[in-house]
Amino acid sequence: MIETLRVVIISLLLAGGIFFTAISAIGIIRLPDVYTRSHMASETDTLGAGLTLAAVAIALGWQAQTVLTILLLVFIFITNPTAAHAIARSALNQGIEMYEVKDGEKR
Repeated sequence: MIETLRVVIISLLLAGGIFFTAISAIGIIRLPDVYTRSHMASETDTLGAGLTLAAVAIALGWQAQTVLTILLLVFIFITNPTAAHAIARSALNQGIEMYEVKDGEKR
């Protein structure tokens, strides 16, 4: 019973991680400018990687590798938003303008 519940939780976390990573990939392709792309990549990739690494940590159980997986998760939660912020700030400093939809214009 407990093992079945563990497998179900791991499967749900992996499915969520794959879903958010796929949404991130689609968003990076479809969104119009560097600001929205970096936001999309930061938010959904962090969540997708977090869910996937949580599934890995649960699958490993209580081992030394679980601690390393959790440290990797913390590292990703810190560095992904920081990198997206640095990219957006660099684009702003370079004078790259944000995409705007003009009145009457189709997207």
